[in-house]
Amino acid sequence: MKKIKENTSIFNKMSDTNLLLTITIVIFFLMYIGAVLFQGGGFTKPQMFFNILNANAALIITACGMSIVMISGGIDISVGGVVALVSMCCAVYLDYHDGSIIGSILIALGIGLAYGLVQGFLVAYLDIQPFIVSLAGMFFARGMTTIVNTAPFNVEDTEFNALKLTRINVPGLGSVNKKGIYVPAYVEIGVIVALILVVLLFLVLRYTRLGRNLYAVGGNKQSALMLGINVKRTKFLSHLICSLLAGIGGYVYFLHVGSGAASHAMGMEMNAIASSIIGGTMLTGGVGNIIGTLFGVLSLSTIQNIVASAGLDQAWWTGITIAAMLCIFLLIQSIVMSQKKKALKI
Repeated sequence: MKKIKENTSIFNKMSDTNLLLTITIVIFFLMYIGAVLFQGGGFTKPQMFFNILNANAALIITACGMSIVMISGGIDISVGGVVALVSMCCAVYLDYHDGSIIGSILIALGIGLAYGLVQGFLVAYLDIQPFIVSLAGMFFARGMTTIVNTAPFNVEDTEFNALKLTRINVPGLGSVNKKGIYVPAYVEIGVIVALILVVLLFLVLRYTRLGRNLYAVGGNKQSALMLGINVKRTKFLSHLICSLLAGIGGYVYFLHVGSGAASHAMGMEMNAIASSIIGGTMLTGGVGNIIGTLFGVLSLSTIQNIVASAGLDQAWWTGITIAAMLCIFLLIQSIVMSQKKKALKI
């Protein structure tokens, strides 16, 4: 009896969000430590970890936006299309119209804001299913990307390329190469932007009324209405924030690849959803954590690197491992949540 009470108290001390966050962080570290011990190679070098951040800074931003929408009980599958549209529009603006860096950033923010306003209004105030609205948004963005420019091309703007090649050294975490030369570890500007946004969004969800409203609406819309929460406005803001983050993520993606192409960010919306789920955000709404989403992106990328390092670098192996990983995390979430409910009943 005493043991049952102890287990119950442990479950009571942790909220659903914190419990799933803890599971995600523990699994990520076990996965990465296992890769270091059993595969070695690049996993032993700090730059390998920073390269994961460099390659996935845009995904971190878009996945955070996806988590906010999912916490409120919705979904947005247009983010990949928005990222591609932002990349192409900024590339054309810089190279074909002699644009400026500031102007390209404003274009990215404007596209994200426009998407958020339209999709948020349709979902929140016209009560159209978010999946259908964002599906239409995805098709529209992909189509518009091709209309803006059909052929992929690399940006030649001097100022942009200087910004793209900017590296921020991480002190004390370099490594010595084969020639015996010390090479400092570095991150790209996009990583700094992504981490700043992660911190800001974490604080918003944890300490502001908007954050509490998002959880309340996602957890139970009727209860939220009875508490006096403006459900429609909360849903509208969740989609607005998600699309705005997709615009920012699009520019960070553009900074990383330095080109415009209709095929950019293919499948990013699925990776964003997968990262959110792995990070502990539940599709049913009301449960999620931005820090968990960050670790969800890191976990997703790490398993991809492990598969590639094992010599299974074909595209289908990556898809199979991601599918297996999603199933495992969903199973863990289901088991843990069901055990917690049983413990609370006892």
